[in-house]
Amino acid sequence: MDRRQFLQAAAAPLAAAPSIAASAALRPNIVWIMADDLGFGDLGCYGQKYIHTPNIDRLAAEGTLFRTAYAGCTVCAPSRSALMTGQHTGHTPVRSNPGGVPILPGETTVADVLHSAGYATGLFGKWGLGDIGTAGVPWQHGFDEFFGTLHQAHAHFQYPRFLYDNAKEFPLPGNVAGARVTYANDVIADRAVDFIHRRGSGGNKDKPFFLYHSPTMPHFEPHVPEDSLAEYRGKFPLGQPWSQPNGRLKAQPDVRTAYAAMVTRVDRYVGRILDELRAQNLHRDTIVFFTSDNGATLPEINETFFSSAGNCRGHKGNLYEGGIRVPMIARWPGHIPAARTSDFIWYFPDFFPTAAELAGARPTPGLDGISVLPALLGKSQKPHETLYWENPAYNWKTQEFAPGLPMQAIRRGNMKAFRPKQNGAVELYDLAADPTESRDLASTQPALAAEFDQLLRQSRKPPRVQKEPPHSWWEARS
Repeated sequence: MDRRQFLQAAAAPLAAAPSIAASAALRPNIVWIMADDLGFGDLGCYGQKYIHTPNIDRLAAEGTLFRTAYAGCTVCAPSRSALMTGQHTGHTPVRSNPGGVPILPGETTVADVLHSAGYATGLFGKWGLGDIGTAGVPWQHGFDEFFGTLHQAHAHFQYPRFLYDNAKEFPLPGNVAGARVTYANDVIADRAVDFIHRRGSGGNKDKPFFLYHSPTMPHFEPHVPEDSLAEYRGKFPLGQPWSQPNGRLKAQPDVRTAYAAMVTRVDRYVGRILDELRAQNLHRDTIVFFTSDNGATLPEINETFFSSAGNCRGHKGNLYEGGIRVPMIARWPGHIPAARTSDFIWYFPDFFPTAAELAGARPTPGLDGISVLPALLGKSQKPHETLYWENPAYNWKTQEFAPGLPMQAIRRGNMKAFRPKQNGAVELYDLAADPTESRDLASTQPALAAEFDQLLRQSRKPPRVQKEPPHSWWEARS
């Protein structure tokens, strides 16, 4: 079956044994909001004491907060690839993280399926799965509208010279020769809100939509406008100034203040989206998710001061819980229970089949994810047998993966195995008894460790070639 035939089949209504969504003809609007490098512990609803997140906290109060949800990977591009394709990182197309490696024609995304099912589709923010001039651009993978940054390194600059409006450069006023005038994420949020506004007016309410809003914060460059800094200035003990070794990115002097202010500005964007849904009387017909693309970074700031990963070990770049456990909140008035917390375990590959079920469409055959719609609706659901992650070592100069077994992790029930180094030995943890992953059981349970070692080996296929395109984004630097 080629891509065109598959998409036609995907758009067809589900046949015998209809799903919850199809049988109820729900077809809600779907909003997926994903912060960048945000730890779950950075949010008030997850216990944060210093950083203010009133709008995300309100979303949690009006919906369900998941305490054991996971990203697709511990770094950006593979995590976003798992989200878009419904395949875990042992199978998903993009498993390197240089920034511009594209998904290819025939590698179907959730946006492809929703678009074919009649949804208007818009992506506003960071893409990270194909730069301009490649086959991986979002308007070739199911999105009607794109506004933001394609190459993820373009997204490192909070004041770039331009953004992309689909294939056209959209200049940001004043951001030339190092000047910092127009904050990119504010303009991106404006476009996301406008997308909702246009869906609620002009007779468009009968056509459902998929909105993917992906702000580039609190990923560093740690820089934010004064109106956000003012809320926190002078409230934290000064930490070490942050500097990037090559000097390309700039930081405000107090990185703790900048980090907190960036998180709160993301919260502001969430509030604007929620308010526009209500203003257009779309809030009851819309399921809203909020999450982050991986765990928090910079452990010297986040682990020791903000506790961005709660009591979890690890951070972005490794596969301990702190590197992959993320916030996950879902709200859908009248369907998802309000003011509820859940320990149901799920992760990014599950979004694709869940969204397809909500839309009454057929997902791609062979997905690693499962629809978690019953769990979202507060019903009982059979859990995953296993959840799998990997983060292969990739040489940016040769554009090749290191040979052998990558960094890997797998969770089965409460047991988790983790291979922390390329071709290294497996560590084994009981997350129920040891949520901080401080007691490696591999030496005391060698048979179980060996079993998990085999599971890790069997859960992946070697990645395809990952070639990084020329860095056209570099011209966008501030």
